Amino acid sequence: MGKRLQSSTSEQETPEKRIRRSKIICSCTSPRPPFLTAHSIFSWYEEDIWTEIAKFLDGKSLVKLAATNRWFRRVIMEDSIWKFVCLRDLQVLPPQRVAFKWNKLYSSAFNGSHSYLFRQQEKHIDWMRIGAFCFDSSVALLAERLSFPRTIQKEDTTEKMMKSNGCCLLDNVKPGIWIADLQLARCPVCDLNTCDGTMQTLDARHIELFLCEGFQNGSWEYQLVGSHDIKKRADGAAGAIFDVKHLKDSSTMAIFDYKSWIGRPNDWQPKAMLTLHSVAVNTNLQENEGLHVKYHAMRAGADGEVVSIRISQQLL
Repeated sequence: MGKRLQSSTSEQETPEKRIRRSKIICSCTSPRPPFLTAHSIFSWYEEDIWTEIAKFLDGKSLVKLAATNRWFRRVIMEDSIWKFVCLRDLQVLPPQRVAFKWNKLYSSAFNGSHSYLFRQQEKHIDWMRIGAFCFDSSVALLAERLSFPRTIQKEDTTEKMMKSNGCCLLDNVKPGIWIADLQLARCPVCDLNTCDGTMQTLDARHIELFLCEGFQNGSWEYQLVGSHDIKKRADGAAGAIFDVKHLKDSSTMAIFDYKSWIGRPNDWQPKAMLTLHSVAVNTNLQENEGLHVKYHAMRAGADGEVVSIRISQQLL
């Protein structure tokens, strides 16, 4: 009888069934398609693909992607990616060299920081970002008028230039990318009896300024470069900074066509004009008795390069 049972069992079970029973079931194991060999495996983690994708993302999205895992952090934090994104968002040409990593430069440019946030915060009222421009040369022209200067002589004193053209030259300016903001602040040291307590400031800084130890520890200070009084009614509070090397460029000349961008006489909102190598701002004014204009510069040490420039106007 035992032999019959064995024979009956052999007849019922096919070879396929015996093989199926003997196969070990492995949990948490996915079958691999036959076309994926050990030497040709497609991976979603392709550096070239994600490097290109990263160029279309903003800074916040890049930081979130880098926080996904170690692989993404290594790829996304590549300096070349942040350089591309920084230049793209600032809309400027690449400088010859920078002293800091581009992700640090991007952060200092777009994290909402401005110069009054670090110092004289209690004096600050409001601000707006104008944009970025570049210095190719080391000489800047600072002006409180939006008309093209008639003559510029380096031999002239600052006082003479201020009186004749309302402008002055500033040497040893640090080349590279500069960021411009418009600031509204309470006068830090008001020396005018008729001042209403506020001033408008065109504030420009080298992109590396906020990362420098001399700025962070407060050892770099603004120094007065020149001052000038407009002792008659001023139609607007204006200020401009030019790279002298590009003063006659067609793009720069657009600033001197100020009627096309300063707004109508009864428009009191500040207006700004930005080119590759210059920046200007103008705010139309109501009735007044003139302006007191001050030019300040911050140097990287006593004899260092100029790393920040301010043009301020107070009502007389």
